[in-house]
Amino acid sequence: MTHTQPPRASRARKWLIYLAITAGVLALVWSQLPRQPYSTDLSQIGQGQPALVLAYDIESMGGMAVMEMMDELRGEYAQRVHFLVAPLGAPHGRAFGQRFNLDNGSVVLFAANGSAVDIVHLPPGTPELKQALDRLLANSRP
Repeated sequence: MTHTQPPRASRARKWLIYLAITAGVLALVWSQLPRQPYSTDLSQIGQGQPALVLAYDIESMGGMAVMEMMDELRGEYAQRVHFLVAPLGAPHGRAFGQRFNLDNGSVVLFAANGSAVDIVHLPPGTPELKQALDRLLANSRP
């Protein structure tokens, strides 16, 4: 004797599966969003505070990895350093990237007066980015 489930239970189970998949996809998308948006206003460079500018291309993963490093360090340095993003897909970001010969994930560190003092192409990890920020701040002291 074969036992089959009523169609109603089968439909409900399918909807639960669809709902679970949709929730999983939404959670994945949510986890990839930046924690707090970074300003793309590059006119902040040279306005009296050191700046870190990430060359970022949304279509490539390298910049996202560096942005995650920035997220980790931002709380510690936000009062002393402007954290900015140069979107390589926008005209002003593309011009910035060409000016400094940058690829996605490259970081340019600027002194308070706006002079570029260091370029780090795809920092390998958060400790290396932290060291670059510490060097920037050490050289920015009066």
